Amino acid sequence: MTIQWFPGHMAKARREVTEKLKLVDIIFELVDARIPESSSNPMLQEIIQHKPRLILLNKADMADRTLTNQWINFYAENGQMALSINSQAGTGVKEIVKAAEKILQEKIERQRAKGIRPRAIRAMIVGIPNVGKSTLINRLAKRNIAKTGNTPGVTRAQQWIKVGKELELLDTPGILWPKFEDPETGYKLALTGAIKDTLLNMQDIAVFGLTYLQECYPERLLERYQLTEFPEEISVLFDKIGQLRGCLTSGGEVDYDKTAEIVIRDLRMQKFGNLTFDIPERKPE
Repeated sequence: MTIQWFPGHMAKARREVTEKLKLVDIIFELVDARIPESSSNPMLQEIIQHKPRLILLNKADMADRTLTNQWINFYAENGQMALSINSQAGTGVKEIVKAAEKILQEKIERQRAKGIRPRAIRAMIVGIPNVGKSTLINRLAKRNIAKTGNTPGVTRAQQWIKVGKELELLDTPGILWPKFEDPETGYKLALTGAIKDTLLNMQDIAVFGLTYLQECYPERLLERYQLTEFPEEISVLFDKIGQLRGCLTSGGEVDYDKTAEIVIRDLRMQKFGNLTFDIPERKPE
């Protein structure tokens, strides 16, 4: 599966991010804690280059806590600071400014040594669509400034937002890269809602989700669909779920589209508990 999705406003956003980079001290890269690697835009790495960066693993309340901690340790081992947050509830958000100050400590101390009074930290928030940038900004600002939504592509323009005396934020539209060559990346983005459902074959996405659950969270999958064991073929598992949920055509056959919708909805609504689809050990070198 090769997904291509690069609307004009995203191409414009890339140019604007590049132009505004010199105005900020640090980058806040927001990723989905369920897919930290898959939701980190490789194109942004090219744009950001050597600018200091803080990785924020958002939606941590939906992710496997053990794996989230493994990711934070993984980043630390590679010289990169990361925090787990839940921008919706505000969990971990208060630590962001402290972490940014720690990353920029040397720069701040150099300014003080020269008699320059440090100004508010200027940060640019970047991330793919639907990762929660606007919700985080509203939480930091303690008021509804940025428009939010549960579909990709809500934020279209850049804006500066003042957060107390310590921080100034530059919001940016979510930027997806032009093409996902790795099918797994596309599937994971789809499962977590980062890609519009209309672009995808929902049955393929559901099969990927079921296969992953069978491999990494088998007990949860068995419990959810009241199974005692897994059939040898994934198609048979699909049939069993469709029959169990009453997804049948007028002729009594399993309606695979409806079954796929149920599986994907169950995954997104945490019916299998907190899940993480990226594992640090699997990260390519």
